Amino acid sequence: MNNIPEVKAGIVAVSRDCFPESLSVNRRRALVEAYTKKYDAADIYECPVCIVESEIHMVQALEDIKKEGCNALVVYLGNFGPEISETLLAKHFDGPVMFVAAAEETGNDLVQGRGDAYCGMLNASYNLKLRGVKAYIPEYPVGTAEECADMIHEFIPVARALVGLSSLKIISFGPRPLNFLACNAPIKQLYNLGVEIEENSELDLFEAFNKHEGDPRIPDVVKDMEAELGEGNQKPQILTKLAQYELTLLDWIEEHKGYRKYVTIAGKCWPAFQTQFGFVPCYVNSRLAGRGIPVSCEVDIYGALSEFIGTCVSKDAVTLLDINNTVPADLYSAEIAGKFPYTQKDTFMGFHCGNTFSGKLTSCSMKYQLIMARSLPEEVTQGTLEGDIAPGDITFFRLQSTADCQLRAYVAQGEILPVATRSFGSIGIFAIPEMGRFYRHVLIEENFPHHGAVAFGHHGKALYEVFKYLGVVPEKIGFNRPKGMLYPTENPFA
Repeated sequence: MNNIPEVKAGIVAVSRDCFPESLSVNRRRALVEAYTKKYDAADIYECPVCIVESEIHMVQALEDIKKEGCNALVVYLGNFGPEISETLLAKHFDGPVMFVAAAEETGNDLVQGRGDAYCGMLNASYNLKLRGVKAYIPEYPVGTAEECADMIHEFIPVARALVGLSSLKIISFGPRPLNFLACNAPIKQLYNLGVEIEENSELDLFEAFNKHEGDPRIPDVVKDMEAELGEGNQKPQILTKLAQYELTLLDWIEEHKGYRKYVTIAGKCWPAFQTQFGFVPCYVNSRLAGRGIPVSCEVDIYGALSEFIGTCVSKDAVTLLDINNTVPADLYSAEIAGKFPYTQKDTFMGFHCGNTFSGKLTSCSMKYQLIMARSLPEEVTQGTLEGDIAPGDITFFRLQSTADCQLRAYVAQGEILPVATRSFGSIGIFAIPEMGRFYRHVLIEENFPHHGAVAFGHHGKALYEVFKYLGVVPEKIGFNRPKGMLYPTENPFA
């Protein structure tokens, strides 16, 4: 993953001046020791300059963690804490902030050794709200050194996504295809999130592609593709063009990223792409996704945004799939019923033409795009990467702007079943508990498009916190509610 940030969280302990400063000093040391014993020490930096008791200390701490290259902040209440200074610290820090507090250690030291951080966290949260400052606060933010270390570890992927978004540019090519309004959404919320967008014409991309004809790097890219595909290299005649296209995109990224550090692409792939370029771009999209540069299909800008968030959270390749088709009753009966704890309505097939990274497929083959070949010459539809997606845990999610520029999102955890799809494209049989109700009362009711981002593994907790931090109100973060927990629009008599 070379397109996502590394997070270094500065741990700054705070102390209210009428409490023993030693409580915060000793508890901070114990916290850092607990973290480095269990997790990567490079994730954190212990600010030794001072315990923040005043506004002057706050400035000193800010200068220190900035000098040390910290791009995330953990405000640690070793005791009650100074509500003004600690929230000013969060306000003036340029990056994601977490608040966490120390639990009392022993019933044998509740006079001079009592810190009251349990109480101080309430005042901190109140002051954050007064100042309009965003902060990540864990579900239960008070704990022992070991428990707080675990909380900080859970904060790291959230911070990584937030830092990434603050330096992200989305590059798009062309308007969405005809009869494809589903992924159309206003870009105003991208600017509200701090994301830059560069919109280009397909002609700009085509011109750049033609200029890369005969690029001396093409043979090396072809060799790399051949090694990746192995026996699945069923269309060797198209690899030179695909290599030319891959180099075009990579060079475009370097020439157009500007002052931004990270890039994702919302690409065009039909209807004129195939006839003019002479191939489909799916395999190249999959290869870039494998490097941490997600490329969404069909100029899905918020799909690309979602994929990038998932890449940052998981530090792994993601994919973008259509929530595509039901699992037939005979296939369900033969392969799923009685073997897995899912009803037929809990299952569906997630599909796209061939954009999923080869490392996430059980096996892969370079083929032509069957749907497009129904109306076009087969030779211009070559370039998809087909194969069943490997079984395992997944998180289906999306961040979206509505037509009236309101942010909303959904997160649903489930798995890809180890069941052959008997179909084509990059495809898998997905199982999400209570998917049928989720489909009706979140995806349909809240007007989400059919594209969903897929992270490999269960990352719902971190993604939910990212969406909250970005300003999506919790009521607008959909999830697959368990049986007995009704959706607002669900008929209780159904």
